[in-house]
Amino acid sequence: MNWRLSSLDGLKLISNSDAHSPVKLMREANLFDTDLSYGAIMRAISEPDSPEFLGTLEFYPEEGKYHYDGHRPCGVRFSPEDTRRNDGRCPKCNRKVTVGVMHRVETLADHLSGRRSPAARPYKSIIPLIEIIAEVEQVGTNSKRVSEAYLDLLNRLGNEYHVLVEAELETIRRSGSNLLGEAINRVRSGQVSIQPGYDGEFGTIRVIDSQEREQISGQLGLFSCER
Repeated sequence: MNWRLSSLDGLKLISNSDAHSPVKLMREANLFDTDLSYGAIMRAISEPDSPEFLGTLEFYPEEGKYHYDGHRPCGVRFSPEDTRRNDGRCPKCNRKVTVGVMHRVETLADHLSGRRSPAARPYKSIIPLIEIIAEVEQVGTNSKRVSEAYLDLLNRLGNEYHVLVEAELETIRRSGSNLLGEAINRVRSGQVSIQPGYDGEFGTIRVIDSQEREQISGQLGLFSCER
């Protein structure tokens, strides 16, 4: 989204998590190959061509409550193009829709979608591990089953970044399940289903279609008792 504005080309984009709860601390992050010191990190960020700043981890912006335009009482979700075609009004009640972030981006942008800034660093879109487990298990993120599975996986494989980005998929399957391994594989390759948020409604990011669940899982639960 930022790459569509040439006025931002001279800035190095970093990404930082909300700090209001521990579970969200790595939802977004900056990746460095530096000494662990303030000076080294500042140098990696501030020097335009520094190879020490590797890129960022991002959560999907479509999850935001105002990513797209729309009218929540009528269940109408609009892209900016939809809003323009409908003269900014809800087709069900004729009230004005609430415009979202993408509408503002479209207004300001001087490049088409897909353009990459010349000095851009790579980024990876991720879904927090606890949310992936919750989707696989089909229960809430705050459930005891998800919490136990999450901690068990970290004890077996290491930290969350390693599980999400680096660990071998076969190792994840052995430590968790075929379904979990496939879910993480899809997150890594960007094979997700996205329903953008609008007018105060959070967006949803889904990895496994319900019709695929039994075919992929090959077992009854996420974590088998037989190790």
